[in-house]
Amino acid sequence: MRTTTTRAVAAAAAAALALVLTACGGSDGSTDAGADAPLVSTDATQKASTVLDTPFDKPDMILTDTHGTKYDLVKETAGKPTLLFFGYTHCPDVCPTTMSDIAIAKSKLTKAEQAALTVVFVSTDPERDTPSRLGAWLDAMDASFVGLTGDFATIQAGARSLGIAVDKPVKEKDGSITVTHGAEVVAYSPKDDKAHVLYMSGTTSQQFAADLPKIIQGRTP
Repeated sequence: MRTTTTRAVAAAAAAALALVLTACGGSDGSTDAGADAPLVSTDATQKASTVLDTPFDKPDMILTDTHGTKYDLVKETAGKPTLLFFGYTHCPDVCPTTMSDIAIAKSKLTKAEQAALTVVFVSTDPERDTPSRLGAWLDAMDASFVGLTGDFATIQAGARSLGIAVDKPVKEKDGSITVTHGAEVVAYSPKDDKAHVLYMSGTTSQQFAADLPKIIQGRTP
């Protein structure tokens, strides 16, 4: 089940900005709760992308990819247009929907644009998301997607550096697992390796497809 809550947040000019929170639950009893997005300067209700008031650096994370190889996020994605999302493979709706929408949007790009774009999925449930499981899950959407898992503290710190809340998975008394994480997609420019744009949960494949060529060129949608 998925619910949405909207809260008004005061901007610098005393204008109200809507920040969307998402939550979902699955048949396995796991839950997925979204976190507040950072303050942005574009009303998310008017367009798919929101422009960050202060661009974010990439998180300094060295994790393990789906081949069991160490992956330095900053080094491996340097100078590349990059989309970054934190989620987990047991998620019943928000995570697979988001990644599927990105995959569909990517398939509509030119071959050159597809080759230029890097999409990174970082697990918020690394104990269950082994490299092999993560690889199989992402391959069903797009084999070029980079899946990362590893030390939870590193993942949590990396997400929080972007203003995305990620809590350690909790095993409930009934055996279910509660996983709480933000559902935003962060887009990095190839020009300065900084995130200037953020996408909230619910962005459609059509909206991603319209914006990605500009992201790849280092322009703000």
